[in-house]
Amino acid sequence: MKKSLLIIVLCATVPALAIAKKPKKVVEETSQQTVVTEPAEDEIPVITEECTINTSLFNESVKNKQFADAYEPWLSVFNECPNYSRVIYTQGSKILDWKYTQATTDEEKHQIRDMLMKLYDKRIKWFGDDAKYPTPYVLGLKGLDYIQYFPEDELKLTAYNWLRQSIDGMGNKSQVMVLVKYFELSMNMYKADANKYADQFVSDYTLVSGILAASTDASDAQWKDYVDNSFAVSGAADCTKMDELYATFVKENTTNLDEMLKLMKLYRRVNCTESEVYFAAAEAAHKLKPTEESAAGCAKMCLKKNDPQGAIAYFKQAIEMIDITDPEANKNRADYYYNIAMTQYKDLGNYYEARNSARLSLESDPDAGRSYILIGLCYAAAKPYSNGDVPAAKAAILNKTVFWAAVDQFNKAKRADSSIVDLANKYIADFSKYFPTREDIFDLPELVEGETFIVGGWVGERTTCRAAK
Repeated sequence: MKKSLLIIVLCATVPALAIAKKPKKVVEETSQQTVVTEPAEDEIPVITEECTINTSLFNESVKNKQFADAYEPWLSVFNECPNYSRVIYTQGSKILDWKYTQATTDEEKHQIRDMLMKLYDKRIKWFGDDAKYPTPYVLGLKGLDYIQYFPEDELKLTAYNWLRQSIDGMGNKSQVMVLVKYFELSMNMYKADANKYADQFVSDYTLVSGILAASTDASDAQWKDYVDNSFAVSGAADCTKMDELYATFVKENTTNLDEMLKLMKLYRRVNCTESEVYFAAAEAAHKLKPTEESAAGCAKMCLKKNDPQGAIAYFKQAIEMIDITDPEANKNRADYYYNIAMTQYKDLGNYYEARNSARLSLESDPDAGRSYILIGLCYAAAKPYSNGDVPAAKAAILNKTVFWAAVDQFNKAKRADSSIVDLANKYIADFSKYFPTREDIFDLPELVEGETFIVGGWVGERTTCRAAK
C-alpha cells in the first residue's frame, strides 16, 4: 500500500479535527540523552497525520514486543501530540521499561526514569478526567513505578503521598497493589521512626485492611491476610490498640465464622489472647462451629474467669480437633498440653497430672525446655513419702530426694532449650540447697552418695544421691 493511501485509511478512523499549523518539532536525539520540550501552557497540540501514523506504528510494535522499533515513533507522538490518545501512556510505560533495561550507564537510567515520571504527569494533564482511569488511578501507577525505579530513596515519602491520593480518590476501587505497597511504605516509615509514624501506620493499616475486606474479589483475601499478618508482627499492634480496631468488628460479625477464626489467629499471633475481644470472637465462633481455634480461645477465656476445669476441658477439645496435616499441628498440640499442665500445677495443685500433661507436651515438642522446667517444679512441690508409710523423721529426709529429681529436670531443660538456660540455672541453684545433707545420708542406709536412687511414690524417677553443698 502506498504511503498516501495508508494516511487516508488511518485518518478515516480518527474523528474530524481542526488542522492548525504543525508545531515546531521538539524532539532532539543525541548519543547521551533524549530532550523533551513541553509546548507552551496555552498551546493545545495539533493532531496531525504524522501523529496518527506514528501512533499506529508504535502501538503495533509494542503488541509484537518490538520495542526498539516502537521507541522513535512513540517519542515523536509523546512530544508533538500528547493529547492524541491514552495509548501513548499505556504503551509508553512499557517502552520506557524496556528502554531502562537497555541503558548501560546510571546517567541514562536516571534520564529514563525521570522521563517515566513525566509520562504520568502528561497523562494527568491531558487525560486526568478520564471516567475509568482518572487522575487518582494514574497517581497510583506513578507511585508504583517510583517504588520500582527509585530504590535509593529509602522511605519513598513521595510515592507514599501519591499512593494515598490514589486511594483517597479511588476508594474501594483502588488497585490492590496500590493498597499493598502503600501499607508496606507506611510500615517502613514506622520501623524507621516509630515515635513519629506509629499512629499514622495504625491508621493506614485500618484503611487498607478495610478496603481489602470489602472486596468481592476472592484473590484479594490473600492480600488482606498478608496485610493483617504483617501488621501483627510489626510491633505496632499492642493489645489495647488491637481491641480499639476490632471491638466493633466482632460485634458486627458474630455470625461470620470465617471472620471470627481469622481474627482469633491474628490475636494469637500478636499474643493478645487475654483480650476480651479475642474471647468474644472465640465464644461466637465456638457457638457457630466448634474448631480447634475456637476451643483454645474458650479455654483461655475460662482461665481468665478462674474456671480451670472448664479451661482443661476446652484445651482437650482443641487437641482432639487438631488437623494433623497442619504444619503447626505438633506445636499447637504441645502448647495445649503445656497449658493443661500449667493449669493443673498452678490452679489445681495436681502435680501428678501436671507432670503427665507436660510429658505429653514433650512428645510433640521434645525441645521445649519449659516442659522440663514444669516437671521439675512439680517434683519440687511433691511429698511422696508420708508419715503413715515410714517414721516421720525418715519421711522428712526421703522427701528431700525429690529435689534431686527436680534438678535433673532443670538440667534437661538447659540441654533442650538454650533460651531458658538462665532460668534453669536459677532453679538449680535455688533447689540444690534443699538436697539431703551428708548427715541425712549417713542416717539412712538406703542413701549412698554417688549411687543410684529411685525416688518413691508417684515421682518414680531414677536419680543420683548427692549431698547439699
